[in-house]
Amino acid sequence: MLSRRDILKSSTAAALGSLWAQRVFAQEPLALPPLNRFGRMVHEFYDDQIRPLMQARAERIAALQTKSDAEGYVQTVRDKIRQSFGPFPEKTPLKPRVSGIVERDVYTIEKVTFESRPEFFVTANLYVPKGRKFPLPGVVGSCGHSSNGKAAEAYQSFAQGLARQGYVVLIFDPIGQGERLQYPTDDLSKSQVGVGVAEHLHAGNPQFLVGDFFGAWRAWDGVRALDYLLSRPEVDPQHVGITGNSGGGTMTMWLAGVEPRWTMAAPSCAVTSFARNFQNELPADTEQCPPRVLALGLDHGDFLAALAPKPVIILAQEKDYFDARGSEQTYRQLKHLWKLLGAEDNLALHIGPDPHGYSRPNREAMYGFFNRATRVAEGSKEPNIVVEKDETLWVMPHGQVAEVPSKTVLDFTRATSKALTAQRQPLERDALKGALRSVLKLPEQIRVPEYRILRATGGRRYPAPHSTHYALATEPGIETLVYRLGDEPLYSRPSRGSERCTLYVAHHSSDVELREQAWLKGWIEQRATVPFYACDVRGIGDSLPNTCGGPQTFLTPYGNDYFYAAHGLMLDRPYPGQRTLDVLGVLAWLQSLGHRQVHVIALGWGTIPATFASVISDAVDQVTLQNALPSYQSIAEAEDYDWPLSTFVPRALLTFDLPDCYAALQPKKLMQQGMNS
Repeated sequence: MLSRRDILKSSTAAALGSLWAQRVFAQEPLALPPLNRFGRMVHEFYDDQIRPLMQARAERIAALQTKSDAEGYVQTVRDKIRQSFGPFPEKTPLKPRVSGIVERDVYTIEKVTFESRPEFFVTANLYVPKGRKFPLPGVVGSCGHSSNGKAAEAYQSFAQGLARQGYVVLIFDPIGQGERLQYPTDDLSKSQVGVGVAEHLHAGNPQFLVGDFFGAWRAWDGVRALDYLLSRPEVDPQHVGITGNSGGGTMTMWLAGVEPRWTMAAPSCAVTSFARNFQNELPADTEQCPPRVLALGLDHGDFLAALAPKPVIILAQEKDYFDARGSEQTYRQLKHLWKLLGAEDNLALHIGPDPHGYSRPNREAMYGFFNRATRVAEGSKEPNIVVEKDETLWVMPHGQVAEVPSKTVLDFTRATSKALTAQRQPLERDALKGALRSVLKLPEQIRVPEYRILRATGGRRYPAPHSTHYALATEPGIETLVYRLGDEPLYSRPSRGSERCTLYVAHHSSDVELREQAWLKGWIEQRATVPFYACDVRGIGDSLPNTCGGPQTFLTPYGNDYFYAAHGLMLDRPYPGQRTLDVLGVLAWLQSLGHRQVHVIALGWGTIPATFASVISDAVDQVTLQNALPSYQSIAEAEDYDWPLSTFVPRALLTFDLPDCYAALQPKKLMQQGMNS
C-alpha cells in the first residue's frame, strides 16, 4: 500500500495537468440538462433547516422577562460568537508609522500603517480635528466593497463629517481593497482576480481548509485598528465608536460581537437577518458567512446584542437589497432586550429613502446618534465635504502595500497548511472512516432510501438502448437522481440478478456527461453486461439550482453552488458531506437491490463525494477517479486554483488530506486518470 506521503508526492507531480483540467471545467460554458425538474429542491431544503432555528431564537428573546434574563442572554451570545469566530491570535506589536500628513482647514489627515499581524500591513487615514481640546471621542470606520477602500466618496464623507464635528476618525482599507490588494499584478495597477468580493473569496475560501475564517481576519484588523486609535493621546477611551456600510456594516456587526471596548456602534446597510438574505437568494462573500453561526442559533441582531445596553443605531435603506423588513424585525427583538436592561433609548433604527449605500441621510442619522451619546457636538447636519483624490490619501508611495516586503493572507494560510501537514499522522482506514464521518457530519448508519420511479422525459440518448430514472430520498427534503442504463425499457424497480454494478458520480450533470464524455461512453459500451448507474448528487444535473439568478450562475464565484456551500458552513453541514451522504444513500440502495460489489467512477467535482463514500462504504470494491483534486494542501498553498467552495471540507487539514483517502482506496484497486487518458 502506498503511504499518504507517497501519494501526495505523485499527485503533486501531476498537479499541472490536473489544474489545467480544473480550469477547463471552471471556465467552459455550463451544458444544462434538457429538463431541470428539481431546481428549487436544495433551496427549500436549506430553508427548512434555517426557519426553525430562527424561530427558536425569536422565541428565546420573547421569553426574556427580567433584567437577569437579558443579561444571561447577552452573555450566551457572546460565548457563541467566540465559538463561531474561534480564538483570535495573540496581539503583536502594531509598529505604527505615519508616512505623511495632509493639512486641511479644521483637521489633518495622517497617513498611517500598522501591523495587525507580523508583517501584515493595514493602511489607514487618521482624521484629527484642529483647534480642539483633547481628548476627543474616537471612531473607527470600516469600509464596504469599494475598489479604492478608504478613499471612496461615502467613506471620506463620513470621516470628514465626524472630524469636523470633533471626532478623531481612523478609517482603514479592507483586505483586498484600496492599498491592500492580495493578488496584485506585477505593475500593482490592479488585482489579478478582481478587487473586493473576488479577492475576499479567493483568499478566504481556502482558509476554511485550515480551520481559519476570513471574517475573523477582517474583524481582527478592526480590533487592532481600535488598539491603534486608543494608543493616540487625542482619543478619549470613554467614547469610541464603530461604523461602516455594506461589507463595512457587516464588519461593524462582527466587531460589536467580538470586541467589548466599543461604546457605540452604527452599522449601515447590513443588519437584516440571515433568514431574509437566504430567502431572498442573496449571496454574501466569505467573511459574511461565519462558520456554525446558524447552527449556534445566532442571527445578525445577536452581534449587536453582545454590546447591549450600549448605544447602537441600525441604519437601513428602503430600497436596499438588504431587506428592511429584517432590519425592522431585528430592531423590535433587540428593543425588548435593551428595555429589560433599562436602556431602551440606547437602541435606534433609521431607514433612509435610498438604495444601498451610506448616503447622506444615513450619515446624518449616525452623526446625530453619536452626538447624543458623546455630546461633542449638537445636531446631525453634515458639514461641507471636499472629496480628496485617491492618491492624496495613499499611505504607500504608489498606493499598494506590495511595494514593501509584506505578507499576504495566502502566506499565512500556506504556512499553516505546511505546519499541519508536517505534524499530521497518517490514519488507518477505520480511524480515517471515523474522521470523515465526524468532519462531514455524517450519521453512523446509512438507511436504504425510499425512491420514486420517474417517467421518461424523452430526447435523451445515452450509450445504451434504454434508461430508467429514479429519485432516491437520501434525507428528508432531498432526492438524489439516479439513471440506470440497460438493454430493456423499465418502468419498475431495477432488475436483480447481478452482484456487480457500476456507479458513476457526475461532475456537473449525469445527463450531459453520459452523452458528451467520449471516455465514459466507451467505458460503458465495453462493459455492457455490467449494470450501469449514474447519479446526480444534490445541486447538480437534474437538481441544478435555478436560484440566485438562475442555473447559469452555477459556475460563477458568487453563484448558487457557492451560496449553498456557504450556508452549509453556517449550518455546520458541509456541502461535501451532504453530497457524500447522497452517494452513500445510493450505495445502500444498490446493495438492497443485490449489487454487493460496486465499481465507483467519478469525474471532477464528483470525485470529492465519491472518494469519501468509497472509503466509508464496504460495498465499493473498485474506484476510478477522473481529474480528481490531488490534495487539499495544494489548494491551501496555491495562489491560483479553480476548485469551488462546495468541494472544500472545513478544518480538513487538521485531521486528514485527500492523499490519506487515496491511500485507503489502494486495496479497492484505485485508478486515477487525467483528462486526456
